[in-house]
Amino acid sequence: MMQSLLHCTLPYPIWTRGIPIMYYEFTSKPCLLYSPQAADLVIELSQTHKAKPDLTNLVFGTVFSDHMLTIEWTSNGGWQKPHIKPFGNLSLHPACSAMHYAVQLFEGMKAYRDADDKVRLFRPMLNMNRMANSAERACLPAFDRAELVECIRRLVQVDLEWVPKSDSASLYIRPTFLGTEPSLGVKKPSRALLYVILSPVGSYFSTGAKPVSLWADSKYIRAWRGGTGDCKMGGNYGASIYAQYEAVDYGCQQVLWLYGDDHQITEVGTMNMFLFWNNENGEEELATPPLDGIILPGITRQSILELTRKWGEFKVCERYLTMADLRCALKEGRVKEMFGSGTACVVSPVGRILYQGENLHIPCQDDFPQLASRLMKELTDIQVRYTLLVTDINSMSIPHWFNVIEFNQCVVSETRVTEVDCTLTSSRAIKLEPFRRRSWLRSCPVGGHVCLRSSG
Repeated sequence: MMQSLLHCTLPYPIWTRGIPIMYYEFTSKPCLLYSPQAADLVIELSQTHKAKPDLTNLVFGTVFSDHMLTIEWTSNGGWQKPHIKPFGNLSLHPACSAMHYAVQLFEGMKAYRDADDKVRLFRPMLNMNRMANSAERACLPAFDRAELVECIRRLVQVDLEWVPKSDSASLYIRPTFLGTEPSLGVKKPSRALLYVILSPVGSYFSTGAKPVSLWADSKYIRAWRGGTGDCKMGGNYGASIYAQYEAVDYGCQQVLWLYGDDHQITEVGTMNMFLFWNNENGEEELATPPLDGIILPGITRQSILELTRKWGEFKVCERYLTMADLRCALKEGRVKEMFGSGTACVVSPVGRILYQGENLHIPCQDDFPQLASRLMKELTDIQVRYTLLVTDINSMSIPHWFNVIEFNQCVVSETRVTEVDCTLTSSRAIKLEPFRRRSWLRSCPVGGHVCLRSSG
């Protein structure tokens, strides 16, 4: 059963430093009546608590918190009640479609603790949007993105003590979505499981914040047009492990993935790639490959593009780059920096690339180049101080440079609007006009709810 709604996918409209950390997104797509509902959340607290790890020797993704979130779905019953329960193993049918046909996807996001002991999430709705796109590609069911964010927030709140009290560590959040169809037929699953686990993490790389070395070879291909390279599916990563170990055999830490006969530069290991250089026209430019179906739309990637465009200090573009371009620019002394970006590492500078038997050395002053260092600081400041508050949303303060988005062009295709609830985090009024039909907003206190209705 479906219910047509003007679906508000995000209840926290906040901008900071030119990055839309939170924003509303209205869509005419109907949402499932039986989507996950945070109000129905069932919480079962663990009777025992694990010891917190030593953050100085923490290996990425090896230690997990006391609780997890699980939500089951069936084609007949829709989404079931979300459960927060003690962390434990899953029970899966041996013919589970996730294990046989890789009907599986995941996300990666983080919670941060600031100096005032407050805990925050960074741009969670961008993760939900990407997860929804991956789910559609994998033929997994649609879900209410805002409701899932609230369920995740509640999970982090339950395991709040697992968020490291450290400037260099955070709590990694791993939403995972599996097809649990209990048969060997290659088809859209009739059952699915969405679950979320938490893991305190330090530096992603064992070497810490130091330049990484890359092996660039067209022997292996990470993704191709028409494939699933723009989705965060487990198969993309599992198929890359063999090449990763070959890179280590060549004395490199990561793979620089190439594509096509012209050896286009695509991604760095599991990160998006950026090149800061003087381009062919002599312009100072920050460039990254375009989202053409091969590149994963990284949240950190998008944040870097938005932030540097807001600075307006140099050209920022999404363009194709080849190894020939890079090699020529290095010989002419036009390369300033090269770095990867991702949720796990934030920003990781590149120091050396092994390509066709030649070591290409990338400029890296003091291990962390100037632009990479600046971006790391800016993004960390935003992540720690100015993002979605987990501990107490209702008392969230809005710095003076934040702007609440005012909507004045909300047109809803052919879908009739009935009712939608939104949560306000600022006392400023939000305008939603002109609308397809007569509409109004009921005033409410900060942290309260407003109800948008349409009539006529």
